[in-house]
Amino acid sequence: MEHTAGARGPTILKRGPGEPLFTTGELMRLIVPLLIEQLLATTVGMADTMMVSRCGEAAISGVSLVDMINNLVINLLAALATGGAVVVSQYLGALRKKETDDSAGQLILLSLLLGLGLGLFCWVLAKPMLRLFYGTIEADVLDAGVRYLKVTAISYPFLALYNAGAAIFRSMGNSKISMQVSVLMNIINIIGNAVCIFGLGMYVEGVAWPTVVSRGVAALLILAACGMKSNTVRARMTFRVDGALARRILGIGIPSAFENSLFQAGRIIVVSMISLFGTVQIAANAVANNLDGMGCIPGQAIGLAMITVVGRCVGARDNEQAAAYTRRLVKWAYLTMGIFNGFILLFVGPLVGIYELSGETMELAVLLVRIHCGCGLLLWPVAFVLPNALRAANDVKFTMTVSILSMAVWRIGFSYLLGVQMGYGAVGVWIAMVVDWVCRTTCFVWRFKSGVWKTKYIE
Repeated sequence: MEHTAGARGPTILKRGPGEPLFTTGELMRLIVPLLIEQLLATTVGMADTMMVSRCGEAAISGVSLVDMINNLVINLLAALATGGAVVVSQYLGALRKKETDDSAGQLILLSLLLGLGLGLFCWVLAKPMLRLFYGTIEADVLDAGVRYLKVTAISYPFLALYNAGAAIFRSMGNSKISMQVSVLMNIINIIGNAVCIFGLGMYVEGVAWPTVVSRGVAALLILAACGMKSNTVRARMTFRVDGALARRILGIGIPSAFENSLFQAGRIIVVSMISLFGTVQIAANAVANNLDGMGCIPGQAIGLAMITVVGRCVGARDNEQAAAYTRRLVKWAYLTMGIFNGFILLFVGPLVGIYELSGETMELAVLLVRIHCGCGLLLWPVAFVLPNALRAANDVKFTMTVSILSMAVWRIGFSYLLGVQMGYGAVGVWIAMVVDWVCRTTCFVWRFKSGVWKTKYIE
């Protein structure tokens, strides 16, 4: 077993023939901080929703509608970070130090450019966007949404830089750094929310400005950490786009971004259908989304780890280990998501009761949570964790095609049929979501078993 340079986080090793690229301990050191980081992000999101609920149901509805747009932006930025993480991980697996460092620097530059562009676009077009997506919403909901979106758009460049830095550290197998920065970011955010909402009596801006500040601090800290000489990967900071490396990153990032953006756009369309049924259904959907996010935390963490693990295996040209680690991580996702979702199902009443909702809104939120968590136990890991293994092997066009078609046909098409035409509202939309999961599960399992993904590594 031969060591390569690197001291910060797990050392990259040149393993002997047949030797595992990752030990169980290394996998746990990668996944556990990611789990904590995802848990923090989701619980702080829940805290935001609970605090803003003190401003009334118009405020919580406006924030929830904007959060759908914010999720679209977040997923675009995360897709680019995924593209960079795959490239960095594969070069690490191939022990190509120069390309590893250069690709990390390019990821930071491309992320900054994308974050600036998205922030400017959403700040300028906040009101037209909300009118386009949710044209029938009430005036007070629209006002809350515009005010919230304009402020949060300022944070997009900072979030882009944080995502890039976190992806670089994950590629090293070191998710502890991003977790530590995330802890600080979320502490700043939640304290800021409390001060602005309860202390200063601010409206929706009270949960928006702390987001800007916390993401700015996180971006500065993660970038400083990326430049440390002791890192296995030391990002080469630059303001010049390297065409070859940018194409490799974007070759994975663009299909992933296209997939994620259309997926989130589809969710916005679906929520716009829910908005036709009034504030009660919008608010119930927002609260249910918060709680359902808790159930997905372990799957999201393991999905991020999958990029690093499979990417490293593919870079080392060891497809057998890539397949074996994929199966192991999917099993871990089932186990941990079973625990999380089981807990939510058991205590769904008290959890929904934390929010200040009317009786009708609370009853609907409980039903939506039960649909999501009950079906998520069986379908979510394969529908959303497994495709990350395919992405890490550069099989991004297949995952993009499946995700887009499944979203268009099942989630959007069936949502309109069940929710609008048949009058089931949010319940019909969530049933359509489960049908979408079934389609994804079928396609991704078939693709993984076919082995086609084993032929698509980068040169």
